[in-house]
Amino acid sequence: MRRKKKKLQDLPQEGLSRRDFLKGASMAVSTGLLAAPEAGAAEHMPGVQGPGAVPITLQINGKAHSLQVEPRVTLLDALRNQLDITGAKKVCDRGVCGACTVILDGRPVYACNVLAIEAEGHRIETIEGMGTAENLHPVMAAFVNHDAQQCGFCTPGFVVACKAFLDKHPDPTREDVEHGLGGNLCRCGTYAGIREAVLEAAKTLKGGRANG
Repeated sequence: MRRKKKKLQDLPQEGLSRRDFLKGASMAVSTGLLAAPEAGAAEHMPGVQGPGAVPITLQINGKAHSLQVEPRVTLLDALRNQLDITGAKKVCDRGVCGACTVILDGRPVYACNVLAIEAEGHRIETIEGMGTAENLHPVMAAFVNHDAQQCGFCTPGFVVACKAFLDKHPDPTREDVEHGLGGNLCRCGTYAGIREAVLEAAKTLKGGRANG
C-alpha cells in the first residue's frame, strides 16, 4: 500500500525542532508539486521558466545582486559559484547537515534546499554579513571564546543558525539550545563548546553589545 505523505499542517507543533520543520516542509512541497492541478487552474499558473538561464535579483546582506541562473540552480550553488559568497558550505547537498544554513526573511534555511529563483524577493543573510575580523558578531566572538570549532567547516552554518535562534529566543535555556540547533551537525563533536557559546552570546546580546 502506498504511504500517504504528511502535510506540513499535519505535523505536531509542540516541541517541533528546526530539523522536524524542514523535513515536514520538504514533504509538503513535494506533495504539492506532484498533485494534479484542479480543473481550470492552468490559466492562473505563472509562465514556465527555463530550461535556459533567467535573470533574477537576490537581496543578500542588504545588497542587490543581479545574475542569470537556470531554474534548477539552488541558492547554495548561486551563492558559491556565481556570486563568490562561499561562507555557506556544500557538504551533504541533501538538507541534512546544516553547513549551508542561511537566513531567509528571518528564518534559518538550508540553502541547498532552496532554488535561487524562489529566493528572489526575499531578504537573505549569510555569514559574510554578520561581522568582520575587526568587529565580530557576539555569536562569532563566543565561538572563539569557547573553542567551538575544530576543523571549522561546519562553523559558518552553526554561527548563522545560532544567530537566527537567538533572534527568536533571546533568553534560552541549555535545553532550548540543544533542541533549537538540532538541524546542524558537527563531525568534530564540538557541541559542548557550541552550547556554551550560544549561552554566552545570549547574555552579550541582552547587554546591548551586538553589532547586528
